[in-house]
Amino acid sequence: MATLFQKLFAIIVWLYKYKWRLLGSVIGLMTISLLLGKLYQHWDDDPDRGAVAMANGAFGESYSTPVYLDQGWSESESLWFYNTTQGSGLLPYDLYLSLEESSSQRLLRDNANMDKYRYLPQKPTFFNPNGLAVGFVKDEYQGKDYVGFTCAACHTSQVNFKGQAIRIDGGPAMSDISGFFAELEKSMMATLTDSAKQQRFIANVLALENNYKNADQVVADLKKWSGTIHLYNTVNHSHVKYGYARLDAFGRIYNRVLQHMINKEQLSNAMKLAVSPTGVRILTDAQITNVLAGVGENIIVDSQFSKIINRLASHDQGYPGLNLRDLLRVRDQIFNEADAPVSYPFLWDIGQSDYVQWNGLAQNYALGPLGRNTGEVIGVFGILDWTAEEPSHFDLSSLLTDQKNKNKVVNFKSSIDLTNLQRLEAQLQRLQSPVWPQEILGKIDTVKAERGQTLFAQYCQACHVVVDRANSKRLVVASMIDIDIVGTDKKMALNGVQYAGKSGNLKDTVQATDVGNVVIREDAPVVQILTSATKGVIATPDADKWFLRRWLDRLYTLGLSFFDNDIPNTVKSGNYKSDTTSNPYNSLLAYKGRSLNGIWATAPYLHNGSVPTLYDLLLPKKRAGDPDDGEYRPDSFVVGAREFDPVKVGFISAGYDGFTYNTSIALDRPVEGNDNAGHEYAAGKTPQLNGSVLPALNEQQRWDLIEYLKTL
Repeated sequence: MATLFQKLFAIIVWLYKYKWRLLGSVIGLMTISLLLGKLYQHWDDDPDRGAVAMANGAFGESYSTPVYLDQGWSESESLWFYNTTQGSGLLPYDLYLSLEESSSQRLLRDNANMDKYRYLPQKPTFFNPNGLAVGFVKDEYQGKDYVGFTCAACHTSQVNFKGQAIRIDGGPAMSDISGFFAELEKSMMATLTDSAKQQRFIANVLALENNYKNADQVVADLKKWSGTIHLYNTVNHSHVKYGYARLDAFGRIYNRVLQHMINKEQLSNAMKLAVSPTGVRILTDAQITNVLAGVGENIIVDSQFSKIINRLASHDQGYPGLNLRDLLRVRDQIFNEADAPVSYPFLWDIGQSDYVQWNGLAQNYALGPLGRNTGEVIGVFGILDWTAEEPSHFDLSSLLTDQKNKNKVVNFKSSIDLTNLQRLEAQLQRLQSPVWPQEILGKIDTVKAERGQTLFAQYCQACHVVVDRANSKRLVVASMIDIDIVGTDKKMALNGVQYAGKSGNLKDTVQATDVGNVVIREDAPVVQILTSATKGVIATPDADKWFLRRWLDRLYTLGLSFFDNDIPNTVKSGNYKSDTTSNPYNSLLAYKGRSLNGIWATAPYLHNGSVPTLYDLLLPKKRAGDPDDGEYRPDSFVVGAREFDPVKVGFISAGYDGFTYNTSIALDRPVEGNDNAGHEYAAGKTPQLNGSVLPALNEQQRWDLIEYLKTL
């Protein structure tokens, strides 16, 4: 012991004599670097924020250069939000820049093509020299360039009215992510099989003179990444079609975590449980052994999982040659179907909210925002270079994930940029909701709005608090309502709690909940696995930064999380099931009522986007026995156009060839994930927080309430 103290004392003396000046200089340089970073954010100040006019876009839409409303952000702040990386690596940047559509020579990233999938076209600007659509950005990891998603891909919207476009920062995207990824896979496969297309592709990639030196490298990476995209699409294949403006983000995040945590033994055992409708095993032990040959024992990386999927479908070398249905039956033993698409939440007020996510999963206190955003980047292609290693003498990640007694520990190395996530969260605190632009969408009838304000106080305000949009220190308290009470589609909330999977190296580790510690079993709720994995990523040093920069950035990130976050540590508000020791995630079986400022710009409505306009939201769902001449929510409508309906308040939902959203198979037989029932307060069917049911609004009252909602 004396020897240890002597060594420590000697180190302190040495630091005192020689290193403090150097350390002070380094810290000073880091401070200057951060200040320069703040200035750098303002270098891209295009007056149009990169937005461009569109002629003959999707669904025949043409519009002039979009305008912006006053949401508290300058031109440079909008562009910084669009183009700031989170550490997402969808595929190598050079490949993305050069990839053509599957059926033409037009580039996949061409503005007209991206508009088809409802991503917002942009022109080249300082931070976006290649003019990528909003939310697509160049990222760098381990010396290579990738294209990835930013927050803006899912949280920037546009409203069109009579040829004039309005960009909404922080608004819910209209994008069709499933359609885009299907085309991305087709384009990559076409490039592999069409020799002329492949030669053009190779020539264009090499002309960039960036990450590739010869054609063999280009083709090798094209094969590798096409396999990764095919794997992603197969794992997340769903019988529920998303269409525009929706994504099952939870389901896809859950699947990415399961893919990177399951070990070979657990994967083999899971595959043995896949059976046909007659109860016969789909795979024999010998077939499983053959399919898993050469796969790592602990962490199974993307390229290996891609091989597994291809082998399962192949007839070569003794592989089973499964059809799609049987392949999905095997998948369902490993992953969970991502079949609960929801609308992208709007982001204003997120920095001032006590709980976020549709089901209130994420508390915004302390490190809550960092954990939430880390989970989000796991879902949008953070490169997860997780490995199983011999434990070191001290590892914060292993400590926080309770792997300290494991023979192998998971190193949660990744491309996720925690510093940028913290900076983005800080900027969102300044984002304000958009105010109804009367000069574009028409004047608000103040007499009707005043009558509507009284109705809002009676019918809505118990759950949807009215806030001062310009007060950055406001606290927005969410009202969590039990799914059995609010009556809206339950699928997303149920999946969030009930979905389970193999925990890999986290098996038998301990995790804290609000009602006590739990042991993560081999078959565990995915919410537990995700929680531990997120902690592991946050606690793992950034692989792209040198030692001192890592720790200074970590101090900066943690410091802002605690000292720049005024959200108190409180229990949830509302009417919901309490967590118990036997059901520690009960409170997640609820949906959140949040403030409605800017609600006019966030259609379609309800958490799953099942109601096209605010007026329709005030109507009941038609049920068996209801008179045919009543006024009801539409059970089918069209989604995809951005043309605005300022009367009913929402996007037009008929008269064009968009995605048809079907809420029901038949009367009283909803499509799970698509149901448009519930939240029928204005129709006199859903009880208020105090249990009372108010009388249904008449038509005039509905229009009065709509007029008031425009003012929020």
